[in-house]
Amino acid sequence: HEREHDREISELIAKHEEEMEKLHAELNKERQHLLDELRQQMAATHRAETEQAQLQSQTLHSLELETLRLSLNNMHTSQLELTQSNLRKEKETALMELREMLNDKRAQELAILQSRHQLEWEKVKEQCLKEKEDL
Repeated sequence: HEREHDREISELIAKHEEEMEKLHAELNKERQHLLDELRQQMAATHRAETEQAQLQSQTLHSLELETLRLSLNNMHTSQLELTQSNLRKEKETALMELREMLNDKRAQELAILQSRHQLEWEKVKEQCLKEKEDL
């Protein structure tokens, strides 16, 4: 009876060890499966975070470029306005100088015409006097 009892105990121990090995194998398999899933999730999360960071970087870069473009456009507009203002002032100055020059020329021509008129008047006057004397 004792031997049978020992044999049953040995069988139970062997069965228990076999079941323990099966459980260890299943546990290792499940652990490996969970590790693989965790790695995949971490890789997917890493990819998503990398893509998000790239998108934010591109958005920031685009905003910086747009800011620079607007700033350059404003500077260009200011420069154009300044150039237009300078050209307008130069034009006004040139027109004033031209007006003064034309007024001076007109005054000179008027003086010459008055002088000629005076000479002709005196000639006519002399001729008139001479004709009177001749008569």
